Amino acid sequence: MKIDAARVRWLRRASATCTVIVAIGLAGCAGDVSSVDRAEAQVAAKEKALTEAQAQLTAASDAFCGASKAYIAALDRYGDVLNETAPTVGDVRDAGADLTDPREDAFEGAEAAVDAQREVVTAEQELEDARAALEQANSGASAAPGEPDAADPTSTPLAPAATVERVTQAESDFDAALSGITDDTPLTDASEQFNSAVVALEFAWLRLFVDAGCVSDEQTVHAQAAASAYTTALQQELAQAGYYAGAIDGLYGPETVRAVEALQEASGLPVTGTVDNATAEALQAELLALGGAAAQESIATTAAVQQTLKLLGFWDGPVDGMWTPALTEAVQSLQVELGVEPTGAVDAATINAFHTAIEELANAESPETPVPAPSTSDEP
Repeated sequence: MKIDAARVRWLRRASATCTVIVAIGLAGCAGDVSSVDRAEAQVAAKEKALTEAQAQLTAASDAFCGASKAYIAALDRYGDVLNETAPTVGDVRDAGADLTDPREDAFEGAEAAVDAQREVVTAEQELEDARAALEQANSGASAAPGEPDAADPTSTPLAPAATVERVTQAESDFDAALSGITDDTPLTDASEQFNSAVVALEFAWLRLFVDAGCVSDEQTVHAQAAASAYTTALQQELAQAGYYAGAIDGLYGPETVRAVEALQEASGLPVTGTVDNATAEALQAELLALGGAAAQESIATTAAVQQTLKLLGFWDGPVDGMWTPALTEAVQSLQVELGVEPTGAVDAATINAFHTAIEELANAESPETPVPAPSTSDEP
């Protein structure tokens, strides 16, 4: 038998009311029931109701995290953000029909979690009111007519409004992309449109997954480090291609989004500001087309980083001028050793710390040689 949320709320309130009646009845066995007795019973009932509401919120949040994780995994089959796969012609024609059930589960989980959080807020407010009534009963005072209620308890939302709005917009864009794919759409165009929309949608849900507390603090730190390393490499490539002139800071901010959009517009791709497969291929094609000094400078710079890390014992790979995730991790290891933020990018802070370390090492290993005193002997 399926019990809806309204019935659950009614049963919870009925349970709390019964607790109050029982408590008052027990108090009455010992004598007259005072206003303090009634107020204390109310507080006890509301504390129990809050505990139950918090347990319901925990369960609903866990269910949402599980459902959203399954939805993200389903999206990744087409987005290739987490794991690279190879969707077939049938996948594009079906337009992700296998996403329907995980999507519904994720939204139902989100709705249930939000409802559970509202119940917690209500239970908190009712407990505040009960405690205020108990305080008045203990002091013998009574609330004056028209006296304002206690301030509403502050409750942190499950996720920032901007994150939720981003998911809503991405879902809308995804639906629009699907409706735009027909039997007459060329397969290449259909693949690009579908991948572009699903990548944006997957990124939006990944952000929601993190913001809703579905990962541990340690996992969040690792995810942020990986995102920073990815964005740093992207910014460097966009700068080499002439689309980005901002700071190489590893932050996927408005300037980076505008640079990606400019690249997509120039390449005749859907303008989303998110790097999908087609956008990544277009960027690499432009970098290869540049060739000459720009490509050589990039290779030489990367090779210099590899050689420096090899001399310091942080890199055991080839010195080939190819920037890889392993090289990013090596840079991060050096940064940890130097005591600077492990961004994975050779930034100004890293270079300054490196030079400072070299100077300190040189001073420690090369003490000043004493200057001999002038001779006072008459000997030749």
